[in-house]
Amino acid sequence: MTRPDPSLQRPADDTPRRPRGNLTLVILAVIALFLFAVLCTLGTWQIHRLAWKKNLIAQVEGRVHAPAVPAPGRADWAALTNDNAEYRHVQAEGVLRHDQQTLVQAATELGSGYWVLTPLQQADGSLVMVNRGFVLPAWRKRAEAEPADTAPVKVDGLLRMGEGPGGFLRENDAQADRWYSRDLPAIAARRGLDPQQVAPYFIDAGATAARDPATAPVGGLTVLSFANNHLGYALTWFALAIMVLVGAGIVAREELRTRKRQGGR
Repeated sequence: MTRPDPSLQRPADDTPRRPRGNLTLVILAVIALFLFAVLCTLGTWQIHRLAWKKNLIAQVEGRVHAPAVPAPGRADWAALTNDNAEYRHVQAEGVLRHDQQTLVQAATELGSGYWVLTPLQQADGSLVMVNRGFVLPAWRKRAEAEPADTAPVKVDGLLRMGEGPGGFLRENDAQADRWYSRDLPAIAARRGLDPQQVAPYFIDAGATAARDPATAPVGGLTVLSFANNHLGYALTWFALAIMVLVGAGIVAREELRTRKRQGGR
């Protein structure tokens, strides 16, 4: 039987690890404390966001199901914000300016098409943009061929603050009259409307009898669901913070064992 050549055997390295220096331990402790503080801060921030989101959902539910109130007049426009006005149930009366309407590209449960954004001229001369609903591209040719109704109307729906440029929406091309967001000042400028006369909000019209977006705008499609993942995010951050503490504890335990072995020699 052939024996292995002793020269080819590598002796096991039984040399114990030396303890880390005090400076190294201090640096590791500072890093661990920093990570722990940052992760706890992020978790706490998500808890605050969770409370804010729950309050927002409750506010929206209350506003949506409340009786309709008159849409804010010109004197109230400057004070309107997303927090105090978004999703109010409102009513407005006037004449729809079909000659100044704008089609904003959209995708809904009914397919890909457009929101029909039409100015509503009120008795005091002010204009409120009304999202009359969703239509398919086939409606566009039908609308161009049919005469527009100029009779006074009453609009009932949800107040929505205008959508500014940016975010996840494509950039509007006002020159080519291609719109991807309901940027009210830009649309008003493109239509030659006086910006002082145009409200900073639009009204999402409520549901109507029309249910065929190829023949008429379909209203009542406002999305009222809000993603609420803040609790999951908070638990993730706090779990990572605990993992940092566990890791620091393991390092400290191994360091104590190493120093005890060194001290016993």
